[in-house]
Amino acid sequence: MARDTGFPAADAENDFSRLRRQAELSRLVQWMRRQPADVNEILPFDEVVAALGRTGEVRLGLRQVEVRTIIGSVDRTKDFDRYFRPTSSHVRARWERLATAQRRGESMPPVELYRIGTMHFVIDGHHRVSIAIARRQPIIDAYVTEIHTRIAPDGINVSSDLLLKDHRRLFLTRVPLSQAQADAVRLTDPWGYAQLAEAVEAWGFRLSQEVGEFLSRPEMARRWFGEEFLPVVRMARRADIRADLTGDAELYLWLAGERYRLFRKHIWDKAVFEQLSDAARRHRR
Repeated sequence: MARDTGFPAADAENDFSRLRRQAELSRLVQWMRRQPADVNEILPFDEVVAALGRTGEVRLGLRQVEVRTIIGSVDRTKDFDRYFRPTSSHVRARWERLATAQRRGESMPPVELYRIGTMHFVIDGHHRVSIAIARRQPIIDAYVTEIHTRIAPDGINVSSDLLLKDHRRLFLTRVPLSQAQADAVRLTDPWGYAQLAEAVEAWGFRLSQEVGEFLSRPEMARRWFGEEFLPVVRMARRADIRADLTGDAELYLWLAGERYRLFRKHIWDKAVFEQLSDAARRHRR
C-alpha cells in the first residue's frame, strides 16, 4: 500500500486507481486460469434469498461489522466486484468525493446491510464499503437487518452455488425432513435433489397403498428417513458397497438406481445387495 501524500484529494484519487488496477488484474488472472466467470462477481441479494427461501427478518440496529464479511449487494452488482473494487471508472467522481471528505475528517453515516448467516449485503453505502476496503479498515458501522431463511446459507461462495441451494430448498419443501435428518441428506449435484425427491415420493405412495391411508408429507419424510434411507445406507456401508461415495444420499441414489436397473423392483433383500456388491466391484474396474 502506497504511503499517503497528505493531500486528501490526491490520496483518494490514488486509492481509487489502485482498486481499479486490482480489479482488472484479478479479472485477467481469472481469464488466464480459466476460472468460473462468477468467481469475482458480487453476490446478488435477491438471488441468494430466492435460493434459500425467505422466512422472516429482524432489525438488529446499529452494529460493528467486519468488512471482509460484506460480499453482496441489493442493487449495485455491476458497479463493484466481489471485493468491492470498482469495475469501471463511472463511479470515480462520487467515490473520490466521499473518500476525500472522509480523509478530511468528515463523519460518514453508517451503511445499511442485510445479514444472512455470516454474509452481509449492502442496501446503502457501496462506495463507503469500497473506501473502507481501500483504506484497510477491518470494521465498519452499519444498520443491520437479519434475514431468516428456509435453509442454511453455509457453502455459498459464488453465484453458481445458488443452484445447489435452490434445488435443496425445493427438495426440503417436497420432503420436509427435520433439521437433523436434513443435515444427513446432502448432495453435491443440484439435479440429484430432484431425483431423490421423486424417489421419496414414489416410496411414500407405495407405503400409502400398503397401509391403506394417506400420508402427509412430513409423515412420509419421517418414515422414509427412518425405515428406508438409514437402514439401506447402513447395510451398504457394512457391505462396503461404493465406499468411494462418501455422501450417504449419493450412495442411496446410486443403490436405488442400480436396484431398479437390475431388478425392476422396489425391495431390499440379500440377493439385491449381493448383485449391488457385484455391480460396485465392476464399477471400480
